[in-house]
Amino acid sequence: MFKQKLQEDLRKSMLAKDEVRTSTLRMLISAIGYYEIQEGGAGYEAKDEDVIEVLGREIKKHRESIKMYQKGNRPELAKKENNELKILQKYLPEQISEDEVKNFVKEAIVQTGAKTITDMGKVMGALMPKVKGKADGSLVSKIVKEELSN
Repeated sequence: MFKQKLQEDLRKSMLAKDEVRTSTLRMLISAIGYYEIQEGGAGYEAKDEDVIEVLGREIKKHRESIKMYQKGNRPELAKKENNELKILQKYLPEQISEDEVKNFVKEAIVQTGAKTITDMGKVMGALMPKVKGKADGSLVSKIVKEELSN
């Protein structure tokens, strides 16, 4: 299971005294634990897709933090967040290409019968289960907007 791999990698990073990897994995495992408590309490065990969802949220937070630190002229903090982001991204499933995303978008538009940008919610609802964890949500959203604007 994915969660067990993270815990094993945490143990290895602690033995290797890799502080950045150790703190990043601790943060991710903590976020997964928090998710489990929210979903079902002490007895709930996160499934692999739950872990990927939490991982995606953490990656999004790091990207936003990097932008904020860059705007605030804090390059040392942006660099720290970027190093953590690189570690987190290694745990994402293989990402699909932009062309593959476009194909999924076109399928979803046909499937939902969407015609205008006001139908974006329908398209995203049909599309996200197929690409979740495999493509950046902002990229998917951008492509949906482009396709519905044509």
